[in-house]
Amino acid sequence: MKDFSKYSAIIIGAGDATGAAITRKFASHGYKVCPARRPRNIDKVEELSEDIIKSGGWSKGYGVDARDEESIQSFFKEVEEEVAPIDVVVFNPGANVYFPIEETTSRVFKKVWEMAAFAGFLTGREAAKYMRKRSSGSIFFTGATASLRGGSGFAAFSSAKFALRSVSQSMARELGPEGIHVAHFIIDGAIDTAFIKENFPDTYALKDKDGILKPDAIADTYWNVHTQDRSAWTHELDLRPYMEKF
Repeated sequence: MKDFSKYSAIIIGAGDATGAAITRKFASHGYKVCPARRPRNIDKVEELSEDIIKSGGWSKGYGVDARDEESIQSFFKEVEEEVAPIDVVVFNPGANVYFPIEETTSRVFKKVWEMAAFAGFLTGREAAKYMRKRSSGSIFFTGATASLRGGSGFAAFSSAKFALRSVSQSMARELGPEGIHVAHFIIDGAIDTAFIKENFPDTYALKDKDGILKPDAIADTYWNVHTQDRSAWTHELDLRPYMEKF
């Protein structure tokens, strides 16, 4: 049995819902978790880390701009050398924005691509550098409905999510034979978040019927995929509530 306490888990995009739930899940199994958000939101990951520590886990929050190559490189180096060998990396930023095509400026398109695709590439590349040394580890990318089909008003977001999915597929083919598990998770449906509660109250009302995704349930799936036997790895899966149309 692997002693998870000897390894670290990086969660980039450790937001208040899904990212936080994933962080807590891996911490509960002994990992030294390193949740990260943009520097301006470092207080959020510090609060998350404090809660995990109070619960008996190990955690340290980081303020990292995942779009910046030097920042990502320094972050991974610090975790690997000062915390513990990196065994799990979850790339979970949002970047879901709505813009009609004529209102989608080049700046908007580039920023969304940087957040959802380029940052994912940087994250995956750095993870591979360290995991290859040990021929083991998990690299997980969070996708969305937009990873499979472009919706009206989501040209920037969909194209970026399409790209992230391709990065994941390519990495899975390259790194899988070396013992590194790469997987892409398509989250298809509303999630129990403050944003959904405030902006889509009718959808949020489905929570009582298990009609929206629970962050803890999503986190359980990430953990289950991480602990799969390598003779039967999952490289892509979709998660949606039982009543979600697709």
